[in-house]
Amino acid sequence: MRTAINALTSLVVMLGTSSAFAATAVFAGGCFWSMESTFEKLPGVSEVISGYTGGKKENPSYEEVSSGTTGHVEAVEVTYDPAKISFNELLHAFWMASEPTNPNGQFVDSGEEYRSIIFYGNAQEKKLAEKSRDDLEKSKRFEKKIVTQILPTGKFWKAEDYHQNYYKTNASNYMRYRGHSGREEYLKKYWAKESTQH
Repeated sequence: MRTAINALTSLVVMLGTSSAFAATAVFAGGCFWSMESTFEKLPGVSEVISGYTGGKKENPSYEEVSSGTTGHVEAVEVTYDPAKISFNELLHAFWMASEPTNPNGQFVDSGEEYRSIIFYGNAQEKKLAEKSRDDLEKSKRFEKKIVTQILPTGKFWKAEDYHQNYYKTNASNYMRYRGHSGREEYLKKYWAKESTQH
């Protein structure tokens, strides 16, 4: 009896930790510096890692992905607590930070490595992603058709260290890039009445 009680107590303690509730989601919305900045500031998000996914090249470098020959996209892996922030809320943040009508890039960055993609880890996430896309399409917020892809999550390769938290460690360079990227103007045009979380 005591053993059972101890086991139950251990389980409760384990479930009470934030790590027990941790989940991950992967999004590609152009330059991963800006996507990292977007998601890191959301309550309930504990970590955002910049990296590469969607292609076949093993452990690709930034130069290889930038060449557009690997099939990979710049993406972010978001670790979050579902008890504090839902996958739907992450989807909303994604839409508000990306250019979903561009089939060949995002803002000033062009090429397949900057495609807009939501990666799902299970059937429920796929369903939620498709519904959020369809609802946004029906809202007629954008003049053009939404072309953001919804694909199964694959191997995620962490980008080089200097890309991690770039918006913090190289703030002046990041702000110059962002200021000339066209991202701000686009987001203000389509989401003027809502926070862009950047």
